[in-house]
Amino acid sequence: MKKLLLIASLMLSFAGIGFAQTAPAKTAPKKEKAAKAATTTPAATATPAATPTKKDGTPDMRYKTNKDAKAATPATTHVKKDGTPDKRFKENKTPAKKS
Repeated sequence: MKKLLLIASLMLSFAGIGFAQTAPAKTAPKKEKAAKAATTTPAATATPAATPTKKDGTPDMRYKTNKDAKAATPATTHVKKDGTPDKRFKENKTPAKKS
């Protein structure tokens, strides 16, 4: 009787493990694709770039004009997402007034 109970429990556990390994089918929502395509298309066609750009609108760094333009802009490494300086870093802090 013990052997029968052991075999039955092993079969149930293996069946449970087998079902746990299958992943459900992923479905992509159709609304996101339409919204994303609608937002990128007008922005790309609204302003023609003076320098060569890639399909996504970023400057193509294979061209010298784009490399020179990037070198001419000052490197601002410590800014927040909204573009304001990040005050956690020394170069962005204002000096304290001495009394």
